[in-house]
Amino acid sequence: MVTLAQALRAGLTRDQVRQLCRSGRWRRILRGCFVLTEDLNAAALQRARIRAAVSSLGPGSFAVLGTALELHGIAGLRPTTEVHVSVPVDQPRPQRGLAPWLVVHQLTVPPHDLTGVAGLPTTTPLRTVADVILKVDRYAAVAVLDSALNRELLIADDLLAVPGMIRGRRGAVLARRHLAEADGRAQSPLETRVRLRCVDGRVPPDALQLAVCDDDGYLLGIGDLGWRAPRVIAEADGRGPHDNPGAIFADRRRQNRLVNAGWTVLRFTWADTLRPDYIPWTVRQAIAAAHRPV
Repeated sequence: MVTLAQALRAGLTRDQVRQLCRSGRWRRILRGCFVLTEDLNAAALQRARIRAAVSSLGPGSFAVLGTALELHGIAGLRPTTEVHVSVPVDQPRPQRGLAPWLVVHQLTVPPHDLTGVAGLPTTTPLRTVADVILKVDRYAAVAVLDSALNRELLIADDLLAVPGMIRGRRGAVLARRHLAEADGRAQSPLETRVRLRCVDGRVPPDALQLAVCDDDGYLLGIGDLGWRAPRVIAEADGRGPHDNPGAIFADRRRQNRLVNAGWTVLRFTWADTLRPDYIPWTVRQAIAAAHRPV
C-alpha cells in the first residue's frame, strides 16, 4: 500500500499518480491510499485495505474484531472483505461512506489490550477473542477459541480472564458458556464443528488427535476425533489440507492401515456439519455396528 504523501516524497507528481491509476498499474482503495496491481491477490488486497484504513483514520486507530483475528492468524470466521477499525472515543467519528468495505468503531480499549502485527496496531489475541465471541454464534465462537489455543496465541489459563473482560456486555452470558467448550487440540474450524455436532447429538468423542499404534508401537495414523472402545475414528476433510494429490494418497494409505487394524474410519465435510443430525447419527451407527457380535 502506498499513500499519496509517500508517492510525492518519492518524487512523483499528482498527475503521475493519476496516470498510474488510469493505466491500471495502481488502484485507489481509499482517499490518498493506493495499491500496486501487479501480482495482486485477494490476501494482499485485504492486507492493503487494512493498512490503508488504519493509516487514513489517523493516530490512535487500530484493527478490531474479525480484522484483528485475521492479523493474528486466528481462524473460525467466514472470510470477508470487511475491515473493522476502531478510532479513539474522544475524537469525532469519521463520516460514513469512506469505503463500502470499511466498518469504523469507537471502542474503549485500555493500552495493555493493544499490540502490533506487521506494523499495524491491533487488539491483543486475548482481547480480540473476547470481543469476537460476544458477537458470533456458538459454533463460530468455539472455533475461534480453539484456533487461538491451537496456535498457542492463548493458553487455557488465559481464558480465565475473559469473563471479567466481558462482564456486563451484551452476549456475555452465552459467551461464558462457549469458553467451557474450547479445546486447543482441534486443528481446524471444521474439526470444531464436527466435534460440536457430536456433542449436541450425545455421542461426544472421548479423544481428539487420537494416535493409533499397532502391537509393536508403530504409528498407524492419527484420527481427528476418536471413540476408543468401539474403535471408531472421525476425520474432518477440509478443502485445503486434503485437496492436493499427495495428501489424498496419504489419507488413503492411512485409512487402509487403520481399517486393517480393526478401526472404522468415518469422513465428514463442511456440508455434513450443516445437517444437525447426520454426523451424530452416522457415528452412532458405526458404534452400534462395532458392538454387534460377528
